[in-house]
Amino acid sequence: MPCTREQLEQRELDTLAPYAQFSADTRARLHPEPPPAWRTEYQRDRDRVIHSRAFRRLEYKTQVFLNGTGDHLRTRLTHTMEVAATARSIARALRLNEDLTETIALAHDLGHSPFGHKGEAALDNLMKDHGGFEHNRHSLRIVEELEQKYPGFNGLNLTWETREGLVKHHTAYDHPSKRRGFNAKNSSLEAQVANLADEITYYNHDLDDGLDTELLDEQKLARDVKLWGRAARRIKKEHGELPDECRRYFIIRCLIDEQVKDVVTTTEQIIHDSGVKSADEVRLQSKPLVQYSESRRTLNAQLREYLYDNLYFNPIVHEPNKLAVRLMEELFGYFIDHPQKLGSQARQRIRKDGKHRAICDYLAGMTDRYLVIEHRRLVGV
Repeated sequence: MPCTREQLEQRELDTLAPYAQFSADTRARLHPEPPPAWRTEYQRDRDRVIHSRAFRRLEYKTQVFLNGTGDHLRTRLTHTMEVAATARSIARALRLNEDLTETIALAHDLGHSPFGHKGEAALDNLMKDHGGFEHNRHSLRIVEELEQKYPGFNGLNLTWETREGLVKHHTAYDHPSKRRGFNAKNSSLEAQVANLADEITYYNHDLDDGLDTELLDEQKLARDVKLWGRAARRIKKEHGELPDECRRYFIIRCLIDEQVKDVVTTTEQIIHDSGVKSADEVRLQSKPLVQYSESRRTLNAQLREYLYDNLYFNPIVHEPNKLAVRLMEELFGYFIDHPQKLGSQARQRIRKDGKHRAICDYLAGMTDRYLVIEHRRLVGV
């Protein structure tokens, strides 16, 4: 006999912590649908995210290095998959709902513009008199409105809990959005895990990409970043001299393992001290319960500062992205003057959302390479 949704929900009740978010307790969807037969509601959400067009486009969107500049460098899609893996590991250790955690992690960057955070800043500036642009809010817009896959509603019609995770998503790069209907002080623990998994993932894998492109130097890292120096000494002591690629991989794996362990042990104690007994009690807490230890937070701040100084604003990274952003700005101006050249769906949205928002949606949905091609076709070199 196949495993039914009811049996999967019972398995959650039997195995998850009482403060986890149980799929049977979902606040449901904006548009009522018959429940799935062989999946929980959050498993259905996950599948809808993975099968969305916005998810597939992440393969050709910049993470740090301009998309297409290196075969082994992270894209927005590979970053998203790595976040999901880290998030599941933390959620499993804390006995939280892995399916909800994974879904939020997979969806957290759906709304990202081309050309990374510089592209986001450019769109926000272009839209400053028309509501701005922020990729968390745009992720909500995609899953609630812009995806067109179902006959009965716009968007993906995801559960309230998944959408809550997108509303509340924030990292050192991002700022949480405010949204009617999501007024709790905090989000679910699953959403908090996805947030921190994002931070763990991008700092460590940006290190990897920076070393791979030789923009970062191991000796300087060992001297200037305590986390790196400590992990490097540990790997050398345990394994001796290793080939460069293997050594770097093991050091970064060590850093991720240490951070995950720190989050799990610290969060477990914070949850215990808080006395929360349900997911809704978690939402009443004034501060997130999923946290690093104070010492780890200090070490991470040093790593973050080092990456900003030596990688993110390195001319080799910064200049190509700055040039690409100029193409976006010029294409935005072209569509302001020639809205008839927008894609058909974007043209149809002008009456409802206004010309600027329709153009913003259209550009935000483009991959890096498609925006470059469209600029060349419509604006010229």
